[in-house]
Amino acid sequence: MTALVTGAAGFVGNHVVRLLAERGERIRVLLRPTSQTTLLEGLAVERVSGDLRDRASLDKALDGVRTVYHVAADYRLWARDPREIYESNVQGTRNLLEAARRAKVDRFVYTSTVGTVAVPRGGGPPDESIVTSLDEMIGAYKRSKWLAEQEARKAAEAGLPVVIVNPTTPVGPGDAKPTPTGRIIIDFLNGRMPAYVDTGLNFVPVEDAAAGHLLAAGRGRIGERYILGGENLTLKQALEILSQVSGRPAPRVRVPHILALAAGYADAALSRLMRREPQIPLEGVRMARHSMFVNSERARAELGFSPGPVTAAFERAVRWYESNGYVRIPRRNRMAAARAA
Repeated sequence: MTALVTGAAGFVGNHVVRLLAERGERIRVLLRPTSQTTLLEGLAVERVSGDLRDRASLDKALDGVRTVYHVAADYRLWARDPREIYESNVQGTRNLLEAARRAKVDRFVYTSTVGTVAVPRGGGPPDESIVTSLDEMIGAYKRSKWLAEQEARKAAEAGLPVVIVNPTTPVGPGDAKPTPTGRIIIDFLNGRMPAYVDTGLNFVPVEDAAAGHLLAAGRGRIGERYILGGENLTLKQALEILSQVSGRPAPRVRVPHILALAAGYADAALSRLMRREPQIPLEGVRMARHSMFVNSERARAELGFSPGPVTAAFERAVRWYESNGYVRIPRRNRMAAARAA
């Protein structure tokens, strides 16, 4: 049987491909002509050129496919034209779901995001039972993923065997683009993070997030969603872990959210004038107003999901960035700086 993976050139999608390859699965990957395929080198995959917005290319990609892992997404906290994000994440998902229905696939795993779940309600951390609304989603990315998740749920109700996974914040090697979280790690390693805001995230090793996709394909209940989460950490705790594994001192200055928000608005205005991407994504600052802690017990209980330690995942990420030219400060200089601090 053949499995189709979208987003195979990306962070989580590439790890899904690697796990499928380890299991000896036949793998087909959907790639745009402009996709950077460095992470796919050496992997035995069938490459099909196409685009989620091109319905004809999706029918070709799905020919003979039994399982779909739809991991691809436009994951940006800023875009010059936000419509691009909606076209890829919402319309693209709708197109792939329709093509999968025509192909009569056996299982469709849709990769959503923890952002559709992690909305504060009071009490303990939210889980999959939380009902959220579009109005609660901050920014084009979260809104587009919320809408796409509704498309996946409607398809399941109509009979397509869809299972939804909601990864939290993946950490580990291979975040080449990088994601917004990867940018935080790179900035930290290059000494470009003098302060932090008081927020929190749930982190999960990327390899385990990928494994959760395969578990969902085999054990997930149709129409259900599963949070693939690891450890709830404040940003301060995460930066301290980065300090521990990298040898760089963690920032000690906490910036009040109101000041971070003001800086975000100022940078957004300056960026419009200079016609460049903001250095302080306003959507990211707005999201940081509350901690995105979650409860992922359903995935553990129903799928057998068992993520490893996040500290080790941060260390693997740091080593990968060092080995691939993302870090300008040599390790010996970082260790000396840490001792001096």
